[in-house]
Amino acid sequence: MSSALINKRVVTIYGRPEFDNLTKQSQTSTIQDEGLYGMPVQILERIGSWVKIQTHYRYTGYVHRSDLKLLTQAEENAWKANISQLRVIINPYADVLACPKVQGIRLRGLTRGALLTLVETAKESGGWAKVKLNDGQEGYIKEGFLAPYFWEPSSKDENKLREKLVSTAKLYLGTQYRWGGKSSLGIDCSGLTSMAYLLNGIVIYRDATLKEGFPIHEIAFEDKKPGDLLYFPGHIAMYIGNQRYIHSTAHNGSDGVVINSLNPEDPDYREDLPKSLYATGSYFTKS
Repeated sequence: MSSALINKRVVTIYGRPEFDNLTKQSQTSTIQDEGLYGMPVQILERIGSWVKIQTHYRYTGYVHRSDLKLLTQAEENAWKANISQLRVIINPYADVLACPKVQGIRLRGLTRGALLTLVETAKESGGWAKVKLNDGQEGYIKEGFLAPYFWEPSSKDENKLREKLVSTAKLYLGTQYRWGGKSSLGIDCSGLTSMAYLLNGIVIYRDATLKEGFPIHEIAFEDKKPGDLLYFPGHIAMYIGNQRYIHSTAHNGSDGVVINSLNPEDPDYREDLPKSLYATGSYFTKS
């Protein structure tokens, strides 16, 4: 099984190995997910110019061969050897420049969630960090736009981790709803919750359902705490405390990441969702 890196800003991951027929206006897409620049994937199968992949968060789908940077064994070994130097972009959008100046040539424009390898942080560079792109080219990005990429929970303290999950989800407030999306350009409901967890070192299921083999387990609704997940038919949200939840919704008038309330007395209460709530899930064990 060979490895690759997502090699474009945002790559559509389809449910079948073909582009949708855009000439049929009534046809809905088979978009399932999005890959973000620098994310590692495993190649499961090649079908002509299409490739079936599995992401590092265990989701499968099809991308075009041109969307990937295929890794030789030496390149894969080098990537793994430098895994502690991986950094994730946390700004909604950020440019990688050819020199540590705002006038530098733009090498890449990347979204929150993109992965880069940190080369060094120049002490007298005005806050710039030198980073390496997939092809080995080096460039510069503001250090404040980067954060460590966690492969395990970002905090061992439950309360702090819950706070981090909520604050990460809130970074996407105002982002438009995009079916299958998971970037700051557009995100769907499960994209929001899965990215909030992924950026804190926890892999949960990408879709809006509880799934065996992933660390979210069902709890009683009355036991919910900030960071826990609320499940509705075909929809998912994150509980943030005080009877409020954050979610990405295509509901008219919201059209993206917003905060709503479970309390009928609140002005941001949505009557349709609380009535259809069927499960509450948590990563945390009951104390």
